Amino acid sequence: MKLDLNRGPLPEVIRAVVQKTMEMDLPWDWPCGVAYYGVAAAYGATGDQEILDLLKMKTDALIALGLPPFTVNTCAMGHCLLSLHQATGEACYLEIAEKKIDYLRNHALRFGDHVLQHTVSVNNDFPEQAWADTLFMAAYFMLRYGVLTKDKELVEDALHQYFKHIEFLQDKATGLWYHGYSSAEKNHMSGFFWARANAWAAYTMAQVKRTLPEPYLYPPFMDIDCSLRDQLTGLKKVQTESGLWRTVLDDSQSYEELSASCGIAAAMVINKNPLHTEHVRKAYPAVLENISADGRVLNVSGGTAVMNDLDGYRRISRTWTQGWGQGLALAFLVAILQTEE
Repeated sequence: MKLDLNRGPLPEVIRAVVQKTMEMDLPWDWPCGVAYYGVAAAYGATGDQEILDLLKMKTDALIALGLPPFTVNTCAMGHCLLSLHQATGEACYLEIAEKKIDYLRNHALRFGDHVLQHTVSVNNDFPEQAWADTLFMAAYFMLRYGVLTKDKELVEDALHQYFKHIEFLQDKATGLWYHGYSSAEKNHMSGFFWARANAWAAYTMAQVKRTLPEPYLYPPFMDIDCSLRDQLTGLKKVQTESGLWRTVLDDSQSYEELSASCGIAAAMVINKNPLHTEHVRKAYPAVLENISADGRVLNVSGGTAVMNDLDGYRRISRTWTQGWGQGLALAFLVAILQTEE
């Protein structure tokens, strides 16, 4: 994929987004998990020791305060733990990550064919529901940990989560993903193609090929690869003229949303299909225009459950700086920075 983009602003923009992210008071939960994933990716791409030092300091402070009960969402913090362990060699980070893996393996709520139920608290908030969010918060983390520790059983469990979420959430006609699926009711609830759900799916599926050695030896990978192919084909059709994606992808009255746009565009970069080059070229300046000089990623929708109706999605606020917006923007900028011309 030959992008021919002006990468000149990237180091300064990445540094500003990292700095703003590190100034945010994010507790140990999924907003912090996604944000710190992006910060760790920024360190991996730049080798900037100051970024690593900031990430370590903030993570150590959270650990010292004590960890909250584990849920699917709080397992998102496992990403920065793995990255810190790999960067520093300190065993303490891997030990906490291992506790999260034990939770996901042996204690997290599951339904049907061993499918992780999406959980945001210790309560059974969403009985027998599969959400695309689970792929970033849990399945991708499980895959990273399994590859790092050569735990084949865990790798297979992670790939199984992808396989089942594809089965439950992807619309075969369009390639797009629904936000959630209720196994109890056998439906997609309100049934909308929410953009950030598509970002969680596309970004993490694109990372499977990059993360998993010899992926072709795992039968579920073939489904992941084809699912991503069809999804990105569908997503390029609903990209707006500005280069972004709407919070409900096929709804012309929905606003353009940055976190989803970054995750989707990052997936296109990582997947390296040359037919998506023009779509990345359109997204890149649009994303930069929505990052303030002090590193705030703008027009990011707030935390969103599976809403009851279309108006519920349209009315989610996009006023505030959000950890997931910061993290997904960094994921996209880092993907651009790392792409070889």
